[in-house]
Amino acid sequence: MQEALKIALIQSDLVWENPEQNQQNFIKKINAVAEKVDIIVLPEMFTSGFTMNAKAVAETMEGTTVSWMLDLAKTKQAAIAGSMVVIENDNYYNRFLFAEPSGKLSYYDKRHTFTLAGEHKVYKAGNKKIIIHYRGWKICPLICYDLRFPVWARNTEDYDVLLYVANWPKPRINAWDTLLKARAIENMSYCIGVNRIGVDGVNVEYNGSSACYDVLGKKITNMPLNKDAVEIVALSKNHIRKYRNALKFLDDKDGFNLLT
Repeated sequence: MQEALKIALIQSDLVWENPEQNQQNFIKKINAVAEKVDIIVLPEMFTSGFTMNAKAVAETMEGTTVSWMLDLAKTKQAAIAGSMVVIENDNYYNRFLFAEPSGKLSYYDKRHTFTLAGEHKVYKAGNKKIIIHYRGWKICPLICYDLRFPVWARNTEDYDVLLYVANWPKPRINAWDTLLKARAIENMSYCIGVNRIGVDGVNVEYNGSSACYDVLGKKITNMPLNKDAVEIVALSKNHIRKYRNALKFLDDKDGFNLLT
């Protein structure tokens, strides 16, 4: 078991519907990370921005971006995480990918498609929550709008880290800040959110506010608003054990299952 986990949060602008250029931009940012880390996290739809033009940017699981993530993970000896548009069985998915140095690839399909932007009309919603076991840590990956639905994030698996990637707009950033903190507190886990900045192809503005909160809801990062930024955060297994053993709030959770 690895007692500490170092995660690099990469907050960035995205080039609209241009996977190749976004890959090139992220390579520069990742290569600039001098410190050894365990995971590198990119935003939601990091190859394209939050587009409803899925056909223009969709790739298969055997496509260029997945290969790029796996090769990069092996080279950097760190997992690469983020979501992209995937086509599979004639359906489009907003899919979170977690590529490990070993070549293992895990994925999660966004359950809560964002109806306000018509995401539900383009992308098929996922129906399976996953827990990634990596270097002795249990990580629950979720995507953007999932943040508004606490039942789906409920910590019934004793996970250590709740990890959100997002394109969360500036006008509702207060909700993003508040809900990330709430998810950390109620699940007694670290909660990380990596959001983009800039203006996308349909004139939606983003200001970042990427962050990590500890199990008590204390913010332990200091990323700037409206700027490309990389911050490395060190997570501690002892921190989780200390407060879960002392407070035992998770032992008192209600017993129910999500049926649909």
